[in-house]
Formats: sequence, C-alpha cells, structure tokens
Amino acid sequence: MTKALLLRLHRWTSLVFALPLFAIILTGAILSFEPMVQFTGIRPQSIDATRVVDLIKSYDPEGKARGIFINSAAQRLRFQGPGAAQIDLVSGEKLTPSGTTLADVIVWARFTHERLLGQSWLVIASTIAMLVVMLLGIAMGLPRLRNNLAGWHKGAAWFTLPLILLIPLTGLCMAFGLTFQSGAPPAGAGRALSLPDAVRVVAKSYDLAQVISIVSRGNNVTARIYDGGELRAFAVRADGITPLARNWPRLLHEGNGAVMITSPVNFLISLVLLTLLATGVLSWSRREWRLRQTRGKNSGSAVPAKSAA
Repeated sequence: MTKALLLRLHRWTSLVFALPLFAIILTGAILSFEPMVQFTGIRPQSIDATRVVDLIKSYDPEGKARGIFINSAAQRLRFQGPGAAQIDLVSGEKLTPSGTTLADVIVWARFTHERLLGQSWLVIASTIAMLVVMLLGIAMGLPRLRNNLAGWHKGAAWFTLPLILLIPLTGLCMAFGLTFQSGAPPAGAGRALSLPDAVRVVAKSYDLAQVISIVSRGNNVTARIYDGGELRAFAVRADGITPLARNWPRLLHEGNGAVMITSPVNFLISLVLLTLLATGVLSWSRREWRLRQTRGKNSGSAVPAKSAA
C-alpha cells in the first residue's frame, strides 16, 4: 500500500510539472555547452584593453552601465542587461540583430532556465518538484530491472542517481543563495571602480581574452575569468584583483570546473533527465491507453447482456 501511494505521488508530481521541467532541462542541456564554447573560443591576446576602454566611454559616456561581457571568439563586447548594446570590437560599430547566433540562443536559454515565462518562482517550484520525484523514487526501493520501458526508466535513474540528484540540489542552493564559501568576500572600500578603471585593473593581471564578464554591484566589482580551465570569480579593486572563494553549487551546476570534462558530463546528465521525463510520461500514457481500451471492451460486451435480459 505504501509503495503504491509513493508510486502515485511520484507519477502525478512528474505529470503536473512535466512541461516546465521539460523546458528547464532542455535549456540546461543547451547551457551545458556554454563553458566549453567559451573556453575553446578564447583567442589569446586578441582583446586590447585600451580599445575596450575607449568603446565603453564612447557608448556609455555617462557611466550608467553596470557591467560588460566579452566574447573573444566573436570579437564582441556586450553591455549588461536584456536588449543591451553589442559592439563589434574590430570595427567599433554597434551590431544590429541579423539572424539568430549561438550567443543569442545561449542568452535565451539562460533567461528561460532562470525565469521560465518570466517567473523565477516557477523554476524554483519545478526544481523542488524534480527533487521530490527523485526522493519518492528512492523511497520506493531498489527496482526489478527488466528489458522494457519501465525497466529502462528505473535503471537509468538508479545508475545515475548521484549525478541527477546533484542538479536540483545545486540549483536550489543557487536559488536560495547558499554558496558554502569558507570566507566572506572582500568588501568594497570607498567609491566603486568605474567600468573603464576595472578593465584596466583586470588587464594588468590577465589577458582580457580570458575574461567573460566584469560587473559592478554596489561598491563591489567582480570579474569572471578563465584561469587554468576553470571559470573563477575575482574581486576587482584599485590595488588589483583577488580570487573569491569558490561558489561550489554554481561551479558544479554550471560545469565551470575542468570545463572540458564537466561541460560534457553536464550535457549527458541533461540527456538522462530528459530520457527519464520522456519515458515516465510515455509509460503513463501507454498504461492509460491500455486501461481505456479494456474499459471500452468491458462496456461493449455488457450491452448485449442487458438487452437479452
């Protein structure tokens, strides 16, 4: 009785959240490629700091922009914010939309992954549902593996359990601000650096082609930089840059560690999750179809009996 109840909860929780979970997992699969694309696209010494500073001053003369993103592969500079200007670093011209690029797909995937239908609560609720579904599956105990749809569903879940559990757990940690960092981030001292000054400071320590973003939050400026195959966060101050403690949930969830390993692994985990969702829904659909056929046959055979009576 208990197992039957757990199975029913497992099934209906999955069905209720099937569509948002499909969107979240699919966009997660797309985003799993982002670290690898960024890292392999780095073109050393291809970004000139003076050029970047001049373009920032030219396109943001009032200093209102809170951050920039650098794409050394495409030679582009993008200001922070939806619909913000994108600048060609070679020509210095503002880019106009001309078709959908890989960068556009990734930006769309990230927005959808974090704010499905513009609602972050829907993503959090769906992630909690995903975790609940997994815990219900564990509570039902070890399955009997068979060579059928249900057997493959159970086998895929149990053999990849630690990895698929990591996805919703780290996602919820990010949503609720849990970083497991050992120390507090260095506080900003005095007036925050302007973006041009922050670019100059970062360029003294790192090749700007390795820089993904430089963002100002209050009096704190942070930069995300590829350092030895890992995307690290640094605090940027007038006297230099300091590596921040690793945000382990984000590092694991986004696959920003050893990107040539973690990025493909994250994509495979996304495929497993999509497979589990698809096989679960398909298994329920086939079961319902068989039940309806059985009911139809039973009701059809009952009619002649009544008329004969």
